[in-house]
Amino acid sequence: MPVGDTVVDVLVVGSGTGMAAALAAHECGLTVLIVEKSSYVGGSTARSGGALWLPASPILDEKGAGDSVERAEIYLRSVVAGTAPAERSAGYLRNVTGTVEMLRRTTPIRFAWAKDYSDYHPEAPGGTAAGRTCECRPLNAAMLGEYRSRLRPGLMEPKVPMPTTTADYRWMNLMARVPRRGLPTIVKRLAQGVGGLLLGRRYVAGGQALAAGLFAGVLRAGIPIWIETELQRLTSDGGRVTGAVVAHNGREVTITARRGVVLAAGGFDHSMAMRRKFQSESLGEHMSLGAETNTGDAIHAAQDVGAAIDLMDQAWWFPAVAPLPGKAPLVMLAERALPGSLIVDQNGSRFVNEATDYMSFGQCLLQRERSGNPVESLWIVFDQQYRNGYVFAGELFPRTPIPQAWYDAGIAHRSDNLAELACKIGVSESQFMTTIARFNELSRAGYDPDFHRGSSAYDRYYGDPTIGPNPNLRALDNGPFYAVKMVLSDLGTCGGLRADDHARVLREDGSVIKGLYAIGNTAANAFGTTYPGAGATIAQGLVYGYVAARDAAGA
Repeated sequence: MPVGDTVVDVLVVGSGTGMAAALAAHECGLTVLIVEKSSYVGGSTARSGGALWLPASPILDEKGAGDSVERAEIYLRSVVAGTAPAERSAGYLRNVTGTVEMLRRTTPIRFAWAKDYSDYHPEAPGGTAAGRTCECRPLNAAMLGEYRSRLRPGLMEPKVPMPTTTADYRWMNLMARVPRRGLPTIVKRLAQGVGGLLLGRRYVAGGQALAAGLFAGVLRAGIPIWIETELQRLTSDGGRVTGAVVAHNGREVTITARRGVVLAAGGFDHSMAMRRKFQSESLGEHMSLGAETNTGDAIHAAQDVGAAIDLMDQAWWFPAVAPLPGKAPLVMLAERALPGSLIVDQNGSRFVNEATDYMSFGQCLLQRERSGNPVESLWIVFDQQYRNGYVFAGELFPRTPIPQAWYDAGIAHRSDNLAELACKIGVSESQFMTTIARFNELSRAGYDPDFHRGSSAYDRYYGDPTIGPNPNLRALDNGPFYAVKMVLSDLGTCGGLRADDHARVLREDGSVIKGLYAIGNTAANAFGTTYPGAGATIAQGLVYGYVAARDAAGA
C-alpha cells in the first residue's frame, strides 16, 4: 500500500504484459513498482486466449518446427507492407528468444507449440501453415495463494473447471463431428480440472494461465503491485520523464522513476469519445472485450509530455454475437469458418470471406463504411445440421437449443424456410434467396471464387475435416434455418504511442522522449495494420516489455 512519495528505478503502469517488463527489470537488478488502475491483476492478458506468436523461438526449435528469423523477416515484410517502421518488426524478432528464456527463468510458465495453428496469412512469402503460435500449458493458479482472488477473471469462466488450451479448443469445438479427437480432449481436461480441485489445485489455461504465471513470478520476485492506483500525469525535467503522479484512495502520490516509466496500460478500448473520433461513429457502446479500465489514460499522459501517436484507427477487431442487454458480446472464432453457415449484410448479400482472420474481417467492415457502402446489419445464417454439429459462441453445445432470451431480444430468429427467415431479419427476400442459391452452388463444387473461403490454410484450420472437398463449405439444404445477429467487437485497440525498436516513446519529429517507454496496446502496433498470427498482440507486449526493461537498465 502506498504511504508516501516513492523512488524506484522503473515504474510500470499496467499489470498485463507490463509484468514481463517488471520481471526483466528486476532480473537486471533494478527496483521496480507496478501500478494497476483496477482492483485486479492481469489486464486484458488475463481475458485473452493466451496465444503467443513467437517466430523462431526456442519453443519451436525444440519441436523441430524448422522456422528461422530470416523466414519470419520475409513474412513480416510482406504482410506489414510498410504500415509500421521495419525496425519495429526487426526489434521484435531479435528479442523473441531472450524474452522466452527470461520468462522461463522467472516464472512457472511452461510453453507449448500450437502446431498447425496457421499464420493468419500463410500464403504470403515467409508464411507457414504449421504456424508460429505458442501458448502456456495449464497452470495451477492455487500457487498464487491469498492473491488468487486478485487475478482478473477470464472472458468466459467455465461452470465446470476445465483448463482449455488453444489446441484443445479446435477439437472440442468439433466434438460432435470428430468424437475420437474431441471427446478424449474433454475427458482429459475435465479430469485435470476436477481432479486438481480434489488435490487443492486450480488449473487454468489460456490468458488465465499466462497472467497467473506472470503474477506468480512477480510475487516470487517481491515486486510490489499497487492496485486501484490510477495514472494522473507524468513528471519530467529537461525533456526527460522522471516519474509519475498517481491517485490511490483519493490521494496523490508522486513516484520517481530513476531509469524510466514503462506504459503498459492497454489501449482506449472503452473511451467511446476516442473511438468515435479516431475509428468510427458506428461502433457500438462498449462492445470491446478489453478490460473495462482501458480508457486511454496512458496515451493521454504521454501526449501531454510531447509523445506522438500512430495507427489510432486500428484495433484487434473481432466479430461477435450481439450481446443481450447488460451483457458482453460473445466471441465468434471457429463459427464463421464452419461449413453450413454464411454471413450476410442488410441487403441479404455475402460481402467477405467469412473464415478470414478476425482483424481482417473487421477491417473489411470499416473499409465498406469509409467507401460509403456501410454494413448496417450483420447476420450469420446456418441450418440445423450446423447447430447439431458445433459449439456456438463458446457456450451453446451441439444440439442444445438457442436460448429463448436470444429470440426475445431479437438477436436470433428461426424458420423452416429461408424466405420467411429473410423477412424476419429484415433483408430483401429475392436477394437473400439469390445469395443462398449461389452459396449452395459453390459449396457443392467445393470452391468459392467469389470470396475464396477455404483457400487459405488458416481458413481450413477451423473448418470441419469430415466435410469435403472444402472443409469450410456446405450447402444449406434442409431446415430449420437460423440467423443470429452479429456486431463488430475487438480484443482491444492497437493504435497508440509511437515507439522505436527499443520501445522508447517518440515525439512527432522522431526524437526520443528519454525515460519513457510504451508496450502492448498502449503503443502503436509493431506490425502496423496487420495481425500476423494468433497471439501477436500479447507477444509483442511481452517482447517489448523485455526490450524496454533492458534498455532502461543499459543492458
